[in-house]
Parts: sequence; C-alpha cells; structure tokens
Amino acid sequence: MPISINTTSMTITHYPKNQSSNGGEEEEISHECKELLLSLPKEKGWRTSHLYKYQEFWCQAIEIQSIVSFQRHFQASDNDVVLATIPKSGTTWLKALTFAIVNRKRFALENNHPLLTSNPHDLVPFFEYKLYANRQLPDLSNLPHPRLFGTHLPFPSLPDSIKKSGCRVVYICRNPFDTFISSWHFLNKIDPGSKAPMSLDEAFEMYCKGVIGFGPFWDHMLGYWKESIGRPHKVLFLKYEDLKEDVTFHLKKLAEFLGFPFSLEEERAGDVEKIAKLCSFENMKELEVNKAGKSIKYFENKALFRKGEVGDWVNYLTPRMVEQLAEVVEEKLGSSGLSFKVFS
Repeated sequence: MPISINTTSMTITHYPKNQSSNGGEEEEISHECKELLLSLPKEKGWRTSHLYKYQEFWCQAIEIQSIVSFQRHFQASDNDVVLATIPKSGTTWLKALTFAIVNRKRFALENNHPLLTSNPHDLVPFFEYKLYANRQLPDLSNLPHPRLFGTHLPFPSLPDSIKKSGCRVVYICRNPFDTFISSWHFLNKIDPGSKAPMSLDEAFEMYCKGVIGFGPFWDHMLGYWKESIGRPHKVLFLKYEDLKEDVTFHLKKLAEFLGFPFSLEEERAGDVEKIAKLCSFENMKELEVNKAGKSIKYFENKALFRKGEVGDWVNYLTPRMVEQLAEVVEEKLGSSGLSFKVFS
C-alpha cells in the first residue's frame, strides 16, 4: 500500500497551462483566476510582488487558484484527518507526529520507518501546495485510510465537506512573536528572483497589520480556537509551546483525539517516547531527506528546520517592537481566552 502521495495509486488530471515567455508564477494562472484577482484588495507581498485578500485572508495569486479548486472539488470522508496551521507554527512537526501515530501498526518505530526516508510534507500532502497545485485535479479515492492532509487555510474557508463531515481537524499555532521571526527568516531564505530580501522592520509592520500569508494571524487562530471550544470532538487545538514543554502528554492527547489511543502495553513498551524521539526536531533536522530537495513547491526542505526554539524572538525584536506586537495581541486575542507562553 502507498505511504506517500508520490504513488501510482493516485491519478492526477492536468489542465493545460498558459504559456508565457517571461516565466514566473503568473504564467500558471488561469484566465478565470486573473479575473478574480482584479476584484481583490492587494498589498505588497513578502516574497512575491503582491498578496491578495481572498475570503478575508491574504495569500499569493497562485495559491488562490489552488484554493478555489480545492474548495470546489474536495470531498471529505468521515475518517479523514486534516492538519491545519498558520505557516511557521509547527506544521512539519505535527505532520510527522500524526503520521507516526496513525500508522504505528503498519510501520515499526525502530527501523526503516517512512519518516526516515520521506519528508513529512510528502507523507501528509498540502491541499493548496501539492494536491490541487499546478491546475491539477487529484483522484484521492485509492489513498489508504485514514487519509491525512495538510492546509494553511482559515477554518471558514475550508470546504463544507470538511466542516460538515465526521472528519477530524487538528490545529496547531505558536506564539505570534516566534511565528513572526520564523516567518521572516524562512521567507528571506527563498530565492525571490529580482526581489530584495525584506527588512525586519518592514516585515514587522506588515505582520502587525495582518498582511502575511494566510493572515491576519489573529483571525486564523481565533477561527480554529472558537471551533475547538464549540465542537471539541471535531477540532483539536494545540499550541507549539505546550508540545515543547510536555510532548508525551500531548502525544497521548493527540492519539486519543485521532481515534488511535495508546494501549497500556504500548505505553509500557515506550512507544510514546519512541514516536517523540523519531519526530523530534533534532532527529528530523539531521536526516538526509530533510537536508536536500523540495517537498513543498519552491521551498527547500533544509529551510524547514532552523531552530525550533521557544523565545528566539528576544534576539531580534526591539523593546518598541515587543510593546507594539503585545498591544496587537492583547487587542485581537485578549478577550478570547487564548494566550501563549512566549519564553521557554
């Protein structure tokens, strides 16, 4: 049975691409999408020329095209698992942990595990970056169940088949201070062509205004936070800092939510700790598969692993920046009951 999206069990229908002599993303955008872009608010992008505001969140033109296709065509099954995150909040870690938990009966944790030879983003593919990217329609009917998927979409923009079916959604986010610094480093590592790297000051002002991929970050977090409170059986809300502090406890919580709880025998055999070690930042960063190649479009695998620390923001943000972002967080999240640990 297949363990990766790169298998013959899934067929993909490709639509013809527009041809362009100047290269770049624009050549892949359909006429329909270009018409849509003309109606959307736009701001200067972090990595691309512009970010567009689609359904109240910011994203790139090429992402909008993939998202529209995903929203139109994806049909969820009741036992699907959707891993949702705002970028740079523990996405790779959550995908690895979930894949290991769900598939621990199929793959021994000690040797030859798929996570030792495959990047987590190949094992748990993104809807918008892989499955529905490049103007393609995937046939997902032959994937092994439970099917595992990833997305950066806000909850309101998920297809109705996800929101109304029995499938489970797991969300992880990170304190906004570290999320910002991680995003700034990550996006400046990507070759922007003729676009100069964005300064910390400019990126910070955009972040505080909510202009970042799939932001504003506060709307993204609150969408899943409120759903997790209203429908705890449907949405599990996790925080990166909590996992770092007590990965064993939250691994068991995650497994229980997914419907794959650890037995007493498994706990006594140390399987929880084995998964934690297999999926640890330190282990994954040193794997050859994560030092080369690109599992998410133009993003190099090695760029996915920088520090993985809590509180690294103190090395970059000035007191004025800290005060400004703290005010934004208090204004946008203060009354929600959602709070974060910002130091390790």
